[in-house]
Amino acid sequence: MSQTIEEYLATLKELMKNCDAAIQRDALADAEEHLRSAMEGEDPSRLETVMEEYGSPEEIAAAYEIMEEKTTPGIASSRLKKDRNWLARFFGIYADSRAWGAVLYMLISIVTGTVYFSWAVTGISLSVSMIIMIFGIPLAALIFVSFRGLALLEGRIVEALLGVRMPRRPVFTRKDVTWQQKLKSIFGSKVTWFSLLYLLLDFPLGILYFCLTVTFFALGLGLIAIPVVQYFFHIPMIDWNGHAVYLATWTYLLILLAGFLVLTANMHLAKGLGWLQGKLARGLLVVD
Repeated sequence: MSQTIEEYLATLKELMKNCDAAIQRDALADAEEHLRSAMEGEDPSRLETVMEEYGSPEEIAAAYEIMEEKTTPGIASSRLKKDRNWLARFFGIYADSRAWGAVLYMLISIVTGTVYFSWAVTGISLSVSMIIMIFGIPLAALIFVSFRGLALLEGRIVEALLGVRMPRRPVFTRKDVTWQQKLKSIFGSKVTWFSLLYLLLDFPLGILYFCLTVTFFALGLGLIAIPVVQYFFHIPMIDWNGHAVYLATWTYLLILLAGFLVLTANMHLAKGLGWLQGKLARGLLVVD
């Protein structure tokens, strides 16, 4: 049995070294929060009893592995079969929930990215301007903790829509330490600074994702609409200074097919961008 909480956490981390980094971080955060909360105000001699009640590191590691096997991340959990031919894979994108999740993420990314960037810039500005005042440092600490909170929220969105396993627990912050140590754990943590970097990067990426997705969707739907409105409503494709241009009837099917291909390609583009965004989120938001 581990003699200290630090030894317990180190053993648990070693046992879970081959697990997903996000799962490992959740397990360590849960264990540390439970053990330290249970020992708050208690005699140190009770630590062994508290550890036995919570479970040994081996038991906790095994429990998390079993739990993860039964948990699927959000709407993007299903995958297409890999043994189909390329034509079926190309047009089968419409049956892929991961692609639809990516499309939804691309559409909302401009909103979330704007919120993240606005708060990050405002928070940094407030922290720098207030640092000379007596309450400036605690205020800056609260603001930087909020960056972690936004990063955790973004992680849940990424997991739900892009199917990438992200941390589900906040990094545990001890209460039984001095305020200097608390500040050090906030400002000296890679989690804080990487979260801030992600919030700043998500704004330009969100604009890019939204513009690409909406542009190609509009193009595809526009191509599909051209023969429909021309045939049923006799509206020309182009009407410029009294000169109307109508499509030949034999081109209708080609235009419809072109629009459908653009929409299908856009679904694949969104899924690919979602894969890249998931890699970025994992690289910046899943750190020790």
